Amino acid sequence: MNFSDDALHKIAESMEPLSQKGVSRRDFMKFCATMAAILALPASFIPKIAEAISGKKPYLVWLEFQDCAGNTEALLRATKPTAAKIILDILSVDYHETIMAPAGHQAEKSLMDVVKNQKGNYLVVVEGSIPMKDGGVYCCISGKSAVDIAKEVCGNALATIAVGTCAAYGGIPAANPNPTGAVGVKEAVPNATVINLPGCPVNVENITACVVHFLTFGSLPNTDKFGRPYFAYGKRIHDNCERRAHFDAGQFVRQWGDEAHRQGWCLYEMGCKGPETFKNCPTVKYNEGTSWPVQAGHGCIGCAEPNFWDTMTPFYRRLPSVPGVSIETTADKVGAGLVAATAAGILIHGIGRALSPKKEEE
Repeated sequence: MNFSDDALHKIAESMEPLSQKGVSRRDFMKFCATMAAILALPASFIPKIAEAISGKKPYLVWLEFQDCAGNTEALLRATKPTAAKIILDILSVDYHETIMAPAGHQAEKSLMDVVKNQKGNYLVVVEGSIPMKDGGVYCCISGKSAVDIAKEVCGNALATIAVGTCAAYGGIPAANPNPTGAVGVKEAVPNATVINLPGCPVNVENITACVVHFLTFGSLPNTDKFGRPYFAYGKRIHDNCERRAHFDAGQFVRQWGDEAHRQGWCLYEMGCKGPETFKNCPTVKYNEGTSWPVQAGHGCIGCAEPNFWDTMTPFYRRLPSVPGVSIETTADKVGAGLVAATAAGILIHGIGRALSPKKEEE
């Protein structure tokens, strides 16, 4: 990458506090470049990102309600950037049940200090759904219900990031018959500014990208009708899937472990919900960018979509149709049509060659 002298100077200044904590220039530049790529920004924004994340740390509190802690685990195992070297260096994480040192009343004091002293100037990350039934008694922390905590903390925050499908839409706790009346953050606190990052678990790079966007531009990224940022949820998994060519050719896995499965053919017939799911799993991936479910041989279960546990089940049965693939049609018709067209094209090409006069060199 070639930058102007002014841009290089800004990057060098941004690096100074992080280099004292063991972050190399190479890692820092890779981080800034990765964030620019995820946010679909040109490389010219890299110096601006570098400058933004080296400024004053925004206050952040992380709440956990009806959750499995999967999103926290994803955060702690992040490598681009590492939680220790970059995320916790650009954020002032003042409350997180899993990683903070204080406990009991001291921990709750840490939370309330931010809410009262930084009103309107802090960010909240919420993990897990919020039970509303019976006054919210099914999830209580320090004598307060989750819904009361959310109303106070999220209601006074600059913005709230709902990480994981449970926080975004209620997730598995909200699945039928939803005995606790579980809902997502926005439904529980309608007046809060909420951005949803659904997924089980969320990809931590999308969390970081949201925070970096906020630090760089002073605002949260644009979202779709479900409150999801376009940069991460603007395209269907089906559109970027490495098995898409097999779908178009009508080449499907029919049984787990068959030859088609070993060859990496399309998993649609086995229940993959990629055609109905919007998320950047195929491009960002998980585990240091190593793989993602479909690449590993398991169909997408649509966990980034609202009410996925009810609408996408059974997970191992194919969808009845594929909206958005040229026209409303079935996978069989899409594949069969392309196979037939390809076969016809080959046949016509062969007839043409047989009837045309041979060239002298042949």
